[in-house]
Amino acid sequence: MRAHQIMSRRVVTIRPEAPIADAVKAMLAHHISGLPVVDVAGKLVGILCESDFLRRSEIGTEHLRNRLLTMLIGADRIAGEFVKEHGRQVEQVMTRQPVSVNEQAPLSEVADLMERRHLNHVPVMRGERIVGIITRSDFLSAVAGPLTNSSGYSKDDNQVRRSVLAALARTPWQPVGLNVGVKDGTVTLRGVIGGENARRAVTVACENVPGVRGVDDRLCLQSSQPDPEDDYGGGDFVSLQWEPSAVDDEPL
Repeated sequence: MRAHQIMSRRVVTIRPEAPIADAVKAMLAHHISGLPVVDVAGKLVGILCESDFLRRSEIGTEHLRNRLLTMLIGADRIAGEFVKEHGRQVEQVMTRQPVSVNEQAPLSEVADLMERRHLNHVPVMRGERIVGIITRSDFLSAVAGPLTNSSGYSKDDNQVRRSVLAALARTPWQPVGLNVGVKDGTVTLRGVIGGENARRAVTVACENVPGVRGVDDRLCLQSSQPDPEDDYGGGDFVSLQWEPSAVDDEPL
């Protein structure tokens, strides 16, 4: 997927010379936490975020620096803090040169950027013009689509079993002597697994196979012994590297 496929297209913007009070009203009225700032030509020059209001004189949260700290930090930085915490115009408070992405940017690139730079908002550009904005909630909506619209259970049990085996064969934490049975979309797993993380990973891998309704985990940890009365029924023993051919199975 690409940036333009999940971005919010209705972008509320504000001018840099606008009063801070107007910016606050706009953010509250539109229920947004990031407000792009554009100049008279429509060029993106900054962004105003909720975090820009954490330190403000109106609520008594501005930095209070003594003389020693002022000397250590530097007068110029202290002056910059004062402008941001007391400024009355958007341009005095906004974050300048905001990080942005092109509308054709791969979604993986956007996610990496937001994660690496700890960003909650990324303006989406077409040339120098802003055409959208991506927030973390847009990723949530994008994930919800495939999860809620999954066609799910159209495959029969034999097809599901083959898909599960194929999915597990590609994993670096392959269970030993894996036995897979599928009935009515529920996958039953037996065998020996290396640890709890590997056990959870096997379950997740199965749950992501289309057609799987649930997972019945009967795997044994490597340090423990299987229950003597468990005959490991419900399917044919297979190796994840090779599986005996059968009418309903194919070699991996």
